[in-house]
Amino acid sequence: MPSSSPRAGNRPRSRAAAGLPAITAEKVIDAAVALTAERGLDNWTLRQLAAAVDAYPAVIYHHVGDRDAVVAAVLDRVVGLLALPDENLPWQEWFAELLADLRTVLRAHPGTARRLVLFGPSVSAATVTIDRGIGVLLAAGFGEEAVLAYNLLVATACQFVAMEDDRESTLALRLDNTEEYATYGDRTDLPGMAAHGRAMRELLSDPEVAAGWFTRLYDYAVHRCVDGLAHRLAELEAGTPA
Repeated sequence: MPSSSPRAGNRPRSRAAAGLPAITAEKVIDAAVALTAERGLDNWTLRQLAAAVDAYPAVIYHHVGDRDAVVAAVLDRVVGLLALPDENLPWQEWFAELLADLRTVLRAHPGTARRLVLFGPSVSAATVTIDRGIGVLLAAGFGEEAVLAYNLLVATACQFVAMEDDRESTLALRLDNTEEYATYGDRTDLPGMAAHGRAMRELLSDPEVAAGWFTRLYDYAVHRCVDGLAHRLAELEAGTPA
């Protein structure tokens, strides 16, 4: 960071004179994305971001804006990391690939999934993905329901990633009740809770199962949404109203 000494006359008048690289909006966003990957979107401040680019917070405001503006730029950058599948794939395969990549990208940037569920990225960042995704659904025959179908799939995916992010927080770890659920495994009077309890026992006894639990849950949610939409598509093709 530049010196905070009140003796301004002793400070270089420019970053170049101080041997520091110029600050740009791109560099600020690069640093914000890196902090998000390291700490999570909600766990860094503008002061910490300024320190990461060796500047004053006012420089961040000048080049990008307040924290909300920086967060919006981070979301746009993260959305831009998505790799779009081959548009010639069947719509089910297209979304399976897209949403698998979505989880990978969002999990690498904790906190972004929750913001995307609530607010979405800017139009410019999402244009290509939305256009291609809804286009795939239009081509499949969803008609006016293509927009609803697209939002169902993407919002569901983001919600499950957000849940996974939250489970890794300190509070979530303190509230973890997996062991308590496991005690219901033999309750014949509560068959639903017993089934859940046995599943929790498996998580507790097998590290591999535990490690893959959220991947399995995410894949299940995505594929069952796709199954439901496939059923709805068959209804549309048969002329069944909504």
